[in-house]
Amino acid sequence: MPNYKVLMRKRSYYKKRDHKADYEHNRVDVSRFINYLMKDGKKTVAEDVFYKALDEIKKNVKEDPVRVFEEAIKNASPLQEVVSRRIGGANYQIPREVRPERKFFLATNWIISAARVKKGKPMHQKLAEELVAASKNEGAAIKKKQDMHKMAEANRAFASLLRR
Repeated sequence: MPNYKVLMRKRSYYKKRDHKADYEHNRVDVSRFINYLMKDGKKTVAEDVFYKALDEIKKNVKEDPVRVFEEAIKNASPLQEVVSRRIGGANYQIPREVRPERKFFLATNWIISAARVKKGKPMHQKLAEELVAASKNEGAAIKKKQDMHKMAEANRAFASLLRR
């Protein structure tokens, strides 16, 4: 019998990363946020923007800025998302639960992109405003989360297709 190679569909090469904590607050989530904020490998610029945003929050809101940051991430994190699945020649948007790592990524990405879209102010001010808005369940990142939940709810009828 010939020796055929067995082709596997999806190989799991992914290895979970060990993220280092940031130097000021000693928190992994802050470090990951700074990495997502970073552009063109300029980490010191991203750190500067983030820490200035936290100072801005402390000055304006008079609360613990790290707690505001935590609340913003928690409020902007989606519970469900839709994935496109092709079944029988038709594409279906199938709702599914979001993994914790992806929740953090989506919330972070929405907050940062909402801050970047605003014009006329320095980035640290825009980021501070967006973090405060998200911590109060307001702002563009929360709107994005709500839109995703509406789409998942609208396509709930297709949820049984995911298990095939």
